[in-house]
Amino acid sequence: MKSVRWALPFLALLCLLSLLLGTSGFGVPMPVILWQLRLPRTLLALLVGGGLGISGAALQGALRNPLADPGLLGISGMAALGAVIAFYWGLAAGFAPALPLFGLLGAGLGAAALLLFAGRAPTGPALILAGIGLSAAAAALLAFALALAPNTYALAELTFWLLGGVADRTLADCLLAAPPILLGMLVLLRLGPNLDALTLGEETASTLGVPVASTLRLVALGTALAAGAAAALTGGVGFVGLIVPNLLRGWMGERPGTLLLPSLILGAALLLASDLLVRLSVLVLPLHAEPPLGVLTALIGAPFLVVIARRWGQ
Repeated sequence: MKSVRWALPFLALLCLLSLLLGTSGFGVPMPVILWQLRLPRTLLALLVGGGLGISGAALQGALRNPLADPGLLGISGMAALGAVIAFYWGLAAGFAPALPLFGLLGAGLGAAALLLFAGRAPTGPALILAGIGLSAAAAALLAFALALAPNTYALAELTFWLLGGVADRTLADCLLAAPPILLGMLVLLRLGPNLDALTLGEETASTLGVPVASTLRLVALGTALAAGAAAALTGGVGFVGLIVPNLLRGWMGERPGTLLLPSLILGAALLLASDLLVRLSVLVLPLHAEPPLGVLTALIGAPFLVVIARRWGQ
């Protein structure tokens, strides 16, 4: 894994820059800014980016579709819905951990519903169809909550949170998100050989002794833990799980098992670099506030999606 060893120093450099860069420039004016603002932001970007990157690699391998993304299964949407419910009913105002807790609850319910809809012996197409249905239901309920927002301030707060970001989070938020995201990463990392076999097709993998249904369930579970917990804390940060495995695939080959760990590392690096660009934008552009991180990742990911589509069409 020479590529992984090469990427680690680059990731460490990004972490250092993230700790030193603020809206006022480079440096740490006060220790409290480092420990209460920049350190949680850096740690959360690493966790969320890594979770989204490895989830995308696992999904693309399991479903044999390079356009698969953690948002495809609807779990991220359900996590966002749970967090919006905490916003909507004022639970987050009186109890700050209610926001990530309800997001995690939404992700868990989404994973359970996904597996229930997919049936007792889920297949790749069944998971995709169930995920599309779950995503549509979550999007409709999110739109319903926004339409019935009690006041303009609540609507603006909900909308801004849904755009995604890692700013203004605390170390307590990182500690809450770390266990499910790390557990999801561990679940997915152990599926490498099974995902490699699935590239031959589900029937061939089954003849090789690979438990196809349980592998797909574990992929859904790992994605729910990693990507669902990420969405519960950061809102709509998309396209990371789509971009990262496709960037690595042309360099490292098509085997999903070899892409899992590099996707984790590159996903963390990509989200951390994107967050640095968000902070730099305030210094170099006439902006009065940082643009949402989810908007930047979408602007990066949308052209990349077009490039993949054109490559398929050739």
